[in-house]
Amino acid sequence: MNLIAKLSLCLFIALVGCSSSDKPTADATTHESNEVTLSAEQFKLLDIKLGTPEKKIMSGVINANGMLDVPPQNMVTISAPLGGFVKSTDILQGMRVKKGQTIVVMEHPDYIQLQEDYLLNKNQLEFLALEYKRQEELVKENVSAAKSLQLAKSNYLSTKAKVQGMSAKLKLIGINPTELEAGEIKNTITIASPISGFVTQVNVNMGMHVSPTDILFKIVDTEHLHAEAMVFEKDLPNLKIGQRVRVMLSNENTERMATVFLVGKEISTDRTVRVHCHLEKEDQSLIPGLYFKALIETEASEHLVLPSTAVVAYNNQHFVFVEKDSLHYQMVQVQVGKSQNDFTEVILPAELAQSKMVINGTYSLLSILKNTEE
Repeated sequence: MNLIAKLSLCLFIALVGCSSSDKPTADATTHESNEVTLSAEQFKLLDIKLGTPEKKIMSGVINANGMLDVPPQNMVTISAPLGGFVKSTDILQGMRVKKGQTIVVMEHPDYIQLQEDYLLNKNQLEFLALEYKRQEELVKENVSAAKSLQLAKSNYLSTKAKVQGMSAKLKLIGINPTELEAGEIKNTITIASPISGFVTQVNVNMGMHVSPTDILFKIVDTEHLHAEAMVFEKDLPNLKIGQRVRVMLSNENTERMATVFLVGKEISTDRTVRVHCHLEKEDQSLIPGLYFKALIETEASEHLVLPSTAVVAYNNQHFVFVEKDSLHYQMVQVQVGKSQNDFTEVILPAELAQSKMVINGTYSLLSILKNTEE
């Protein structure tokens, strides 16, 4: 019973108690365990208001929890393509970096050896190419044996493959083979950021030796954060692409709007499915990992509703008061459904769908009814 109902009942009892003994007492009467009759004075005192059920468009909601995340293409892990020593880095956790910006300088004798081997084999390749061409001409003139041509071809192709492999390795560590051929051998290599974003992990220091399997940095681009909601399997039939989502972050008191973009196809061990939602307004101040609560609005449909004040809860059941005659009301049990904007869906027998019902003062009637029984 709410506070207003209790105050109304106390006021009503006080008025009745103060009535003089020589005047008729205006008291509520109960006909059966579920019916009550009021006097006109009581009707006015308890501020009873009547109304009829009406049909309204209501959308249901699915409650979900989740965490802000970024797409895989917006999160990168930086490692050294070839093992080496960290010569210098000025990157700190939380710093913003731009795409192409140098984040660490590496050095190792292997880098020098790779460049030397490339230049030696590149020069050898030029000689073998000329030898291969010369042997072709000699075979055409029947001056040389075919065996010599085959050997020259084999040496040329194997060296060519070796040069191509070394060229790929040089590009992997950021050295342009063409520039190497025209310039000088470098004793350091630089690693640049492949995306713009914020540094979330720094796992290196000056002089540290790292291998290709070590994680040096993690960088996250927060411009395209999305909300990853976890929805229970029982709610899956009501999920659709494009539904609106109201997101409330754990550190905020305002709602952010999002839209369902993808629905996962795998049920996890806790019987939930991942639902990928796109935020309508991007905010670079947000970071991945923030938890949120979400309300996913399902498809709107028409329902028979009453003002939420018309429905009373008693002993884990729901009731309404139906007008039988003037000032005479019957408490009827009903089933309730969705609630939205101070209206509650009620499931009524067909014969009561157009009946007048109490929409204000219901808890006062319940108090009178139950106190009279006691």
